[in-house]
Amino acid sequence: MSLAEFARRAADSDIWYSFRSSPVVVWATGVTLFILLAAFLSPVLAPHTPFDPATLNLMDALKPPVFFGDDADWTFPLGTDEQGRDVLSSIMYGTRLSLVVGFAATAFAMVLGIALGLVSGYVGGAVDAFIMRLADVQLTFPALLVALLIDGVVRGLISVQRHDEIAIYVIVGAIGLSFWVQYARTVRGSVLVEKNKEYVQAARVIGLSPVLIMVRHVLPNVMGPVLVIATINLGLAILTEATLSFLGVGLPSTEPSLGTLIRLGNDVLLSGTWWIVIFPGITLAVLVLAVNLLGDWLRDALNPKLR
Repeated sequence: MSLAEFARRAADSDIWYSFRSSPVVVWATGVTLFILLAAFLSPVLAPHTPFDPATLNLMDALKPPVFFGDDADWTFPLGTDEQGRDVLSSIMYGTRLSLVVGFAATAFAMVLGIALGLVSGYVGGAVDAFIMRLADVQLTFPALLVALLIDGVVRGLISVQRHDEIAIYVIVGAIGLSFWVQYARTVRGSVLVEKNKEYVQAARVIGLSPVLIMVRHVLPNVMGPVLVIATINLGLAILTEATLSFLGVGLPSTEPSLGTLIRLGNDVLLSGTWWIVIFPGITLAVLVLAVNLLGDWLRDALNPKLR
């Protein structure tokens, strides 16, 4: 199929019609793309390099946002913090790190959940029972509590300095291990339906291995619900990381995400420097809202009963 033919079919599809007929979804997509571009192009677009000590000047500390004080400076449109770091640049760099953690944690949870769901649904028996009971046990604990437990265990096993060096990997693993259950249960349910269909029976007859059948034939037919869950869980992963960092058990201050910036701003909030916490908080809220709106739309668009 040529690119032009693919574009023509996409333009005539029900999903594209559903997308362009919903102003809320178009707005959410635009906001998400804007934040993604601003975050991942922050080394180029950011007016300052906020976490390079050589570029900081204490004389620029605690400057208010423009239009909110006589000491405002257009060089720092959203003001500065107590160390003279530009709040706008800090938000751009922090959003990039939050997105990296969110994407990585969602991908890890998706891969783990899909693998366990495929094995559970296809093999069945004692293997299915063990994986599903493990999922039931984890569902009794909130995802945030599971992430806190995993992070706490790692902190107890290694030194603080070593933990700070690998903090991003620890937080990705903690969040990923908190969200795999939804993928596993969804994939298992789909596999139980698919494995009894004729194309799977035919693949068995010609001698294909179970792993090849699961990956090549069953997996493509169960990916629709998985993509919806991944979109929604992306916002949850970003919010979980922000919560952990706000509590001081996530990313260190040397690698500030949006949650870390909110925590640092909250420490000096009573001094009247409200902009240090308000603007990162607004960015986090808008990002998570836009991603959740996209996830809700994708869930409805891929549901044939709602078309």
